[in-house]
Amino acid sequence: MSKQCYATTSPFEALIGYYRAVRHGQHIFVSGTTAVDPTQSIPQILFPGDAKQQTRVALEECIKAVKAMGGRGPEDIVRVKMFVSRHEDCQAVGEGFKEVLGKENASGSDTPIGAAATMIVVHNGFIDPNMLVEIEVDAIAAE
Repeated sequence: MSKQCYATTSPFEALIGYYRAVRHGQHIFVSGTTAVDPTQSIPQILFPGDAKQQTRVALEECIKAVKAMGGRGPEDIVRVKMFVSRHEDCQAVGEGFKEVLGKENASGSDTPIGAAATMIVVHNGFIDPNMLVEIEVDAIAAE
């Protein structure tokens, strides 16, 4: 088995030196993803103050990474970890998750959408105070 790596234009990837996603065998691991503007060389957070929209953007970026690594998309995602900077944003983050990856989104699909999920409040926040949520995703691609 060989390891495959996927990078985006995220300024954080360049600043820190990591990949957006790594695939090894059928397993796809997506790094912590936030709602950052990929067109800016200096990190700019999208939707400041809106945890739900930041969640939706981060999850859509995670889905793009899964697809870029050979996964089908949301149906291959098996685990999601959501890190939230403020306790009061947990409900909004949950709503964003439900809209993008919620188990009720599986209408007519042979493979259910939905994942095991964890939400953790990170006291003292993230490296940018405008970041309200950071999301990690694990997926298993079909053979």
